[in-house]
Amino acid sequence: MTQSEARRKDQSLSSLALDPELLAEELAAEADLDPLESIGPDEQTNDSQAVARACDQGLVWLKGGHDDRLQGLRVFCEHRDPRAIPPLMALLDQPCPVERMSAVYALGRNPSPQAVEPLLKLLQADSNAYVRKATAWSLGNFPDAPILNPLIRALQIDISAVRLWCPGSLAEAGSRSPVKADPAAGQLLQSLRVDSEPVVRSNCIWALGRLFEQLVVPRQQEMVEALVNSLLHDGEASVRDEAKIALEQLEDPGVLARLQTLLDEGFIG
Repeated sequence: MTQSEARRKDQSLSSLALDPELLAEELAAEADLDPLESIGPDEQTNDSQAVARACDQGLVWLKGGHDDRLQGLRVFCEHRDPRAIPPLMALLDQPCPVERMSAVYALGRNPSPQAVEPLLKLLQADSNAYVRKATAWSLGNFPDAPILNPLIRALQIDISAVRLWCPGSLAEAGSRSPVKADPAAGQLLQSLRVDSEPVVRSNCIWALGRLFEQLVVPRQQEMVEALVNSLLHDGEASVRDEAKIALEQLEDPGVLARLQTLLDEGFIG
């Protein structure tokens, strides 16, 4: 999926919270990795104590003025703490879009069932694209909630910055069952055919790869044909590369033989 892999650690809490693109980039890098899972038991004990102190301070900041709230939001974009849910929910109504956006990301990091309905409302109606973009990402952390149709609609009609994040969240929602996977895949295939933004098409391919095992055979076959078509005909090299990777990762002997034939005959490099 087209996301930044580098985390920028030289930013202060407040400057990071004030930069929507940088905040989105950092959180995207963290989306599939809990840093506490990558360290040993002794380090984890020490780190847990530091996290507890950071969360205590973050809760204090959330009760302060605008600048303090931004710093508190930054804390809970990194860490999980159930005590943060009520103040984060309250900040979804702030007039400042950066505060709303940061609260949305923080709720993605700290998912709670009570946040689903407010987040869906923001995805559908918030006037700020950064807030809707954040919501499209955060809803992927609520895969069992009724997020499928709102995300499909956003992928159909919203601006490219929001559409960019919808495929990954659709993959999360669709991965729960074949019943959810099929409509998610149907929209991803449609967007792969018609979306004007290469990065959105690439993310649709990535998401389809995540859903493949949940799909019925006819839909799997449709997906393979769509990926081959992108590999051969998409005008953007990055999309063609993504299609090739996705096809290879299926590890299907028939698909791999087809790729080899296309390579041998000079249709792909």
